[in-house]
Amino acid sequence: MIPQERYPVIPLIDLVHSVIWGPWTLVLFLGTGLVYTVRSRGFQFRGIPTWLSATAGSLKREGKDPGKITPFQSACTALSATIGTGNIAGVATALSCGGPGALVWMWLSAAIGMMTAYGETYLGQKYRYRKADGHWMCGPMVYMERGLGSPFLGGLYAGLAVLASFGMGSMVQANSISQTLHYEAHVPVVLSAGAVTVLTALVAVGGIRRIARFSELLLPVSAGIYLVFSVILVLSCLPQLPGIFARIFREALHPQPAMGGIAGYLMSSSVRYGLARGVFSNEAGLGSLAVLHGAAEDTTPEHQGMWAMFEVFFDTMVICTLTALVILCMEEYRGTGGAEGSALAAEAFAWRFGSLGRVLVSGSMVVFAFGTIVAWYYLGMQNFAYFLGKLKISSGIPELYGILYLGAVFAGSVCRLDVVWILSDIWNGLMAFPNLAALLWLAGKVRVPGQPDR
Repeated sequence: MIPQERYPVIPLIDLVHSVIWGPWTLVLFLGTGLVYTVRSRGFQFRGIPTWLSATAGSLKREGKDPGKITPFQSACTALSATIGTGNIAGVATALSCGGPGALVWMWLSAAIGMMTAYGETYLGQKYRYRKADGHWMCGPMVYMERGLGSPFLGGLYAGLAVLASFGMGSMVQANSISQTLHYEAHVPVVLSAGAVTVLTALVAVGGIRRIARFSELLLPVSAGIYLVFSVILVLSCLPQLPGIFARIFREALHPQPAMGGIAGYLMSSSVRYGLARGVFSNEAGLGSLAVLHGAAEDTTPEHQGMWAMFEVFFDTMVICTLTALVILCMEEYRGTGGAEGSALAAEAFAWRFGSLGRVLVSGSMVVFAFGTIVAWYYLGMQNFAYFLGKLKISSGIPELYGILYLGAVFAGSVCRLDVVWILSDIWNGLMAFPNLAALLWLAGKVRVPGQPDR
């Protein structure tokens, strides 16, 4: 979640944000996941061998066709969109504001969200269709139109997703890159803005095939490097790990509530920040995963749904957990020194690896953010094409959207984004409401492997 203290004091916008992202929103996210968990009889738990074998275990068996997008490439594109600066800065903020116990609630939100991700990706595959140019149209807007019979709701979702792509998908991520390069490497903001814009254009101009191939190369390498250094740091603190985990569970189960009773427990910082960070990190429920998996060929709704489950697992249970453990290991030895956000993560890696640690965190944030920019280009263009299609406009869509998106990338790199941050968060939240409503209404259409039709 975007730290509230970053927002300027704009009462109306702040009020809208607090309403959209209130406790009821988290209840809706988690409630939807619980519905799918119950209907699937806990497939994310009982089916671990099945979905692991069908995803990470299938990589050696998965063939490649240069003219087709493989399920793995779609998964890498989706992971590029979800693994971003929030996996570093967001986790650090959750620990600073909610304490170590927030990690347990991140795990809980991910465990439940895995089935939400499965459901929306399954429905996207079930109702997708080929456009006149031969490419797939897929996503919540499609299953809202074809499953719910509501083109209006599909158009509403598509419009909100386009706004989110210009905000959270491009401007915010580009700003993170330019600011990181400016403060860590003294690169002029205008120079980094131009470089990011040009690189985005070079990748995006090749369409989904180039985006998928780029993500397939970028994500495993960047995430792998981050994982290796994180594991090395955590293992160097092996004697302290039992005490750290004891503290995590102790503070999760006995948080300090803001008020008495059940309401106070649910509003405690540990629960609130943990659930929110988990929900916002893996994007399960926003509908973005359904769009990003839409181009996969030679697949089934069940198979692609399991890839979406794996992404939520990897994003939160692996990346976010390692980031949290790195920070808690440093805190166990010397405290945080008052650092917050990405600075706290940078301090943690620098504590063990020196200047190399700072380079690692800065480089990871830059690469993760750029991967998000590229993936959200495809997500936004799909929704843009759908939205204009409802207005009977079909020509010049890729060119128009590309110009607007690249303009947003450049502007985001050089401008202050206080208002853009909160507006982007609002648009993300508004995306979720029609999608979660559609998921609940269409829950009976979703099947997991081995589950008979009702």
